Amino acid sequence: MASLLREILFETAAQGPPPSKDFYQLVITQKEVIWRWWKISVRSEFRGAPPGEIKLLHNDFLNDARLQGHVDYLERLPDKLLLEILSYMSLQDIGHLSQTSSRFRKLCNSEEIWRQAVKGHCDDMITEDMEMLANVMGWKNIFFKKKFLKNSNLDQLCCAMTAKVLNIQVLI
Repeated sequence: MASLLREILFETAAQGPPPSKDFYQLVITQKEVIWRWWKISVRSEFRGAPPGEIKLLHNDFLNDARLQGHVDYLERLPDKLLLEILSYMSLQDIGHLSQTSSRFRKLCNSEEIWRQAVKGHCDDMITEDMEMLANVMGWKNIFFKKKFLKNSNLDQLCCAMTAKVLNIQVLI
């Protein structure tokens, strides 16, 4: 499979932020990461300065002490993959993760995560009315109502809440 990949997997080059006029290039090949820079200056002491280059194998690059703690791979994953990963986590861990960044707060409070949580904890108890209510009130609200009202009759609660949402008076 690796033989189907091109030699250069990624390449980008750009000028540094102002006031610098330096030029930088990052090349990622199948075997190594290459960082090149060219110092561009009108000052005489930097004229004729040779370009710089650092070549590291992938493992050396990933284990480089200068990178440790500065690259957050989890933050760069697509939402769909993160939702799949979150589905395997405990609700307590999801709560902690939601406090780390605005992106994770949005993902951890998404309807999809809470739909999975409700269906995982009480799939056999979900009725059509409950699902309709969850779509109106939100799956997170349904989860916590179910969690805090374990001893009460959930079906009665569901009917009463559905009626309340639909402005229908029901006697239980």
